[in-house]
Amino acid sequence: MSNPFLLAADNSPELLPLLRANPSLASAQDDHGYSLIHAAVSYNHLDLLRTLVNEFKVDVNIRDEDNETALFVAETVEAARALVEELGADPKITGDEGRTAAQSIQADDDFPEVAAYLATFADGGSTTQANGNSTDAPLAPVIGQAPPLPAGISIDMGTMAPEDIGDNEVDQEFRRKIEELAAREDFQDEAGQAELRAL
Repeated sequence: MSNPFLLAADNSPELLPLLRANPSLASAQDDHGYSLIHAAVSYNHLDLLRTLVNEFKVDVNIRDEDNETALFVAETVEAARALVEELGADPKITGDEGRTAAQSIQADDDFPEVAAYLATFADGGSTTQANGNSTDAPLAPVIGQAPPLPAGISIDMGTMAPEDIGDNEVDQEFRRKIEELAAREDFQDEAGQAELRAL
């Protein structure tokens, strides 16, 4: 019998007849919990993904040995969107590392568009953890969320009339001092920031 995982990776026309003859293979997992759903998403075979979920009734949130769903291996926004919006995958599920797919993909820094799309579901609502329990704890910061400001720092934003802006001429000596300061290793430290404020 052919290896269904290899057939799924290649999107082979032999796979669906094999699954129809042996339907239990559709939800099979390898020794690491890798499923045909994971393979279909990883290789962006969206028609196969839809068939596995809709025809063979494979759980769209099937988890591997790290308790990660196929969302964790999505490499395109199209695949992530199909999983979440069309097939009902839960973007708030966390794996064994306690991260959602958005957080995991963001940390790997491989597919920023996918991480950004999935981050839109990180609204601080309940999250399904690897153990299947839900929590209302806020999610860790993800793309698009600024870190909290340090104590004593505030940001005021507003608009200025063009006539209030000035002549737009930059003091080159002032610019040079800032660039020198920014190039120093201690720029982010308290001492470096104090010198910047002193300018």
